[in-house]
Amino acid sequence: MSKLKIEHGASKVNLVLLKTNIEDGISQDIDLMATWSDNERRYIVNELLRFALTQNEDFMRYKAELTSSSRPTSGTKSTSSPARSASGTSPKSDPSPVAQA
Repeated sequence: MSKLKIEHGASKVNLVLLKTNIEDGISQDIDLMATWSDNERRYIVNELLRFALTQNEDFMRYKAELTSSSRPTSGTKSTSSPARSASGTSPKSDPSPVAQA
């Protein structure tokens, strides 16, 4: 199992608003981790979500299947999906942050 690594004073990333509610205890822990690591709250939430998503093997297999099935065969022209072009992000970009509750 890999470890979660929170970098101190990490750089900012492109953000997309995701509205949600977070339990009070989790919110307090996120605030504490943000203070401890000298990072913004949204960075902490992004790192926690990124770590959790990569730990779920079933989800990672599903994601890989979607990625491989969406690749065009040679000789055909590829058009980007409307969702990707609308968001302006690529598959390698950072995941969306969670808005502060």
